[in-house]
Amino acid sequence: MDIHAKLRPLDFAVILAYLVALLAIGMWVSFRRKGAEDLFLGGRSLGWFNIGMSIFGTNVNPSFLIASCGAGYASGMVPANFEWLAWWLLLLLSSLFVPHYLNTRISTMPQFIERRFGSAAHEFLSWYALFTTTVMWLAATLYAGGVLLGQIMSWPLWFSVVFLTVISASFTVTGGLAPIAVTDSFQSVIMILGAAALTVIGLVHVGSLDALLAGVPPDRWRLIRPAADPEFPWPAMFLGYPVMGVWFWCTDQTIVQRVLGAKDLRQGQLGTVFMGFLKILPPFIFILPGILCFVLHPHLLNQDQAFATMVTNYLPVGMVGLIIVVLVAAAISTVAGGLNSFSTLFTLDIYVKKFRPAATQKEIRWLGQISTIVAAALSIACALAMGSFGKDLFNLIQAIIGFVAPPMAAVFVVGILWKRATAKAAIWTLVAGSLVSISVGLCHMTDWPSKTFWPHYLLLSFYLFVGICAFMIVVSLATRKSPVEEDLPTLRETYAVQGGQSRLLWILWGILAAIMVGIYALFEMLPSFVR
Repeated sequence: MDIHAKLRPLDFAVILAYLVALLAIGMWVSFRRKGAEDLFLGGRSLGWFNIGMSIFGTNVNPSFLIASCGAGYASGMVPANFEWLAWWLLLLLSSLFVPHYLNTRISTMPQFIERRFGSAAHEFLSWYALFTTTVMWLAATLYAGGVLLGQIMSWPLWFSVVFLTVISASFTVTGGLAPIAVTDSFQSVIMILGAAALTVIGLVHVGSLDALLAGVPPDRWRLIRPAADPEFPWPAMFLGYPVMGVWFWCTDQTIVQRVLGAKDLRQGQLGTVFMGFLKILPPFIFILPGILCFVLHPHLLNQDQAFATMVTNYLPVGMVGLIIVVLVAAAISTVAGGLNSFSTLFTLDIYVKKFRPAATQKEIRWLGQISTIVAAALSIACALAMGSFGKDLFNLIQAIIGFVAPPMAAVFVVGILWKRATAKAAIWTLVAGSLVSISVGLCHMTDWPSKTFWPHYLLLSFYLFVGICAFMIVVSLATRKSPVEEDLPTLRETYAVQGGQSRLLWILWGILAAIMVGIYALFEMLPSFVR
């Protein structure tokens, strides 16, 4: 499937126009922001629209686009659970985590853990966060984006990776989070419109909704699969996904940093509920094209070719350029967010904390810019290393990170909900829990001692989370609280300081919950309409 062969002058004009507009917007915002806090948190001036759009843009990356389309081709709509179950975790972020984060005025997740559990847990989490940011948000995205861009433009991998990095870093270095949030909003609109256009065009070629329903096996529309289903059993999905979701949506620096830059609690919470509504879209614009491809081309040898098949066969001149823009926008949004998060973590949690507590604002900003450049260079090296080992390594690293989620989720959840949790329990849980989770994950992925020994990885993640929470509770009961610990105020007290959660927010969350219940009911009934 040679997308490059379909490119025409109009397509190149669309790509060039996008790049010019992106850089112009990013630089315009960058030169209006000069303080150190501007670099890391956008001057804490972000409104709900930019927060929601920025989280959406960071969440979507090239591998996500291609994999979602391929998953739809192979499995139908059931992968939509990974999108449509996120709403209540965003509710948890909005109602439980964000009030505490904004009330403590922290800039990073390790800083929050330090306020709660002291410096030892802070130091561990700082290095952990740098690792996950470099591998998951930067290197993996650059590798996937570089491979795709190289296939489209016939560029070598190194040039594609460098190109994406330079564009991403150009406004990140000068302006930090503020231009990232604004450009993410611009790019998210591009991604939504481009992917939606591909869906509509695919549906037109299928012919009708009846033809779509008739061309797909009925069970592929179901979101809730039987417990015996080998790919997506419902107990694994509904028990294991929340563990990953708490870590990803509520405690990961790259995601949460957008909310930390909010003007106030109300804007931060409105931004998260807006993101909840945006999460309705991905299954319809990223997964459904794969199902449409299954109807039109049911005999593809590789499901990951579904996206390229739709692009090369059905998009007119100009639209191919738009889809390339969608892929590039997805990569740049994620990489720019990762670079800013790396810079924030390294500058504030390692350099200033350990080496230069008396650093001036000018020095902090300067070091933040330098660390962004260093992170960019490091990410290029890691991405090219992934290329030398092949795609299996990429999948392996992603899976390992997934098994690191249970201890992180446990420490944050127990630490916020239970005042009796101690600093010793937190650091032991982080260290021992990470070792156990990664070890179990490696055994699971290598099928040791046998392929049938381990349960589904999502169910295993849930078991690990429960066991690690129990371990933290037991160790907390067996140890005493230390003077370095700081008890968090209750949620009621926190809301009293922040002004409370408005009635509008609860109404919006209620509307979103009703929509999601309706969507699940619709897809459960849909197979009965298939003739």
